[in-house]
Amino acid sequence: MAENSTSRQRAQADAPRAPKPSGWRKPFLSELAATSNVAASARAAGVNPSTAYDARRADPEFHRKWQEALCEGYEHLEMSLLHRLREGELKPASGSKRGTRIFDNATAFRLLTMHRESVAKQKGINENRNADAILASLDAKLDKMRRRSLEAAGQQAAEEAGSTHEEG
Repeated sequence: MAENSTSRQRAQADAPRAPKPSGWRKPFLSELAATSNVAASARAAGVNPSTAYDARRADPEFHRKWQEALCEGYEHLEMSLLHRLREGELKPASGSKRGTRIFDNATAFRLLTMHRESVAKQKGINENRNADAILASLDAKLDKMRRRSLEAAGQQAAEEAGSTHEEG
């Protein structure tokens, strides 16, 4: 019986605490950008992973930020992988005072492969967003030039009409 209550207390301590409405999102996204791990991010934010997935499905803005966080996490992973490729990880050898460099990158390669497609998709979305902003800026400049041209043509027509009136 005592063991059962201890197990229950441990389970309650491990269970995510009840989040404030949307208050968990910022820490979740921050951890997701750092780790690319949804379960770890949910734990850090104090929510159940299903809460995060539900929010992603229901809120397009949160979905966009989720993708951006994964993109950032992917970049961190690439940098970490490059560092490990160059430096290795120093691990103590059994029975030795000196450590040996270990170059185990299989997990990192799997993560890179898993996230490559979603990151490429997000980069494409970001590039399209930038292209849309550039096109909108160009359209605004062209509209301003058209207005100036019409105003100048109107002034010129008024001046010509005034000079014709004076001649008569």
